[in-house]
Amino acid sequence: SVLSRYENQITILSDYLEEFPETDEPVWILGRHHHLNTDKSKLLLDISARLWFTYRRKFSPIGGTGPSSDAGWGCMLRCGQMMLAQALICRHLGRDWQWEKHKKQPEEYHRILRCFLDRKDCCYSIHQMAQMGVGEGKSIGEWFGPNTVAQVLKKLALFDEWNSLAVYVSMDNTVVIEDIKKMCWCPPQGSSAAHSSAHLHRSALGRNKNTAGFCTGWKPLLLIIPLRLGINHINPVYIDAFKECFKMPQSLGALGGKPNNAYYFIGFLGNELIYLDPHTTQSFVDSEENGTVDDQSFHCQQAPHRMKIMNLDPSVALGFFCKEECDFDNWCSLVQKEILKQQSLRMFELVQKHPPHWPPFIPPTKPEVTTTGA
Repeated sequence: SVLSRYENQITILSDYLEEFPETDEPVWILGRHHHLNTDKSKLLLDISARLWFTYRRKFSPIGGTGPSSDAGWGCMLRCGQMMLAQALICRHLGRDWQWEKHKKQPEEYHRILRCFLDRKDCCYSIHQMAQMGVGEGKSIGEWFGPNTVAQVLKKLALFDEWNSLAVYVSMDNTVVIEDIKKMCWCPPQGSSAAHSSAHLHRSALGRNKNTAGFCTGWKPLLLIIPLRLGINHINPVYIDAFKECFKMPQSLGALGGKPNNAYYFIGFLGNELIYLDPHTTQSFVDSEENGTVDDQSFHCQQAPHRMKIMNLDPSVALGFFCKEECDFDNWCSLVQKEILKQQSLRMFELVQKHPPHWPPFIPPTKPEVTTTGA
């Protein structure tokens, strides 16, 4: 009965632009804009190319004796997976990569997908996320909020040497430029002996045997900014700044939704947000013998959902991806120009130096002894 309650009927891809109104306003999707009256097909391809993670059933029980489905409780974990997957797509394939049904995809694509399969040995599986959430005070089967899922991704990324991401989760609505650069900067080969120990550690993490070779200096950044944009409802003063975030080329969208219903927001049209909905229960999918994954159920081929921004729960988390240091510098400039330009209530703060009253910033490193599930 629980499963059937969360089952959704998947509709056909060709239906889903009929639900958009006739308008000359651009549709913004993760830093790209589309016009409904001239390039509907490009918009359709852009939305369907995002990796779509939903409830699954019939996977191996979490922790050996736990649930074998996340229907009813795993929606925010799935949204966190979608945001992270978008970062990995940008990292390995580029923002403009497109997915087409039955088209052969590069090995990096299948390797990204394998990171999220519902198996305990996959780095960002529902198993790993649920068990890592125990350390954040969440029982397995308990609903996560945006900040909790951000903290879980930050911890799991320390064990992911292939993608080698630096995950920064902001505190107290404040992004500290100095701390991010300290965390992302990896000293180049041939640095002084004083840096050799740290360099060996970071170059081992930053090495990508397939594509990247040795660490080139900057670890790609996944920046997550948990926010509270009001008390019980979103404060209208934040709406324009919130929409501006989806226009930035570094945008990974936002995690949020309504109480106990999480969505992955990927863009907007006017004052409506466009989102991918994880509340469809599908069967567990494993990788094939050759390492590829039957990916039909990992791309949203149904009508994209929309909701009015004012209906959004005020607890959200923004995501951004900066592959190179120049991407981060550009993001800082855009924030100063588009988010902080108004002197009214600010959505978040961007500061150059680490606040002196905060504890010292120490970049996280992989623990010597792994915790259960990690």
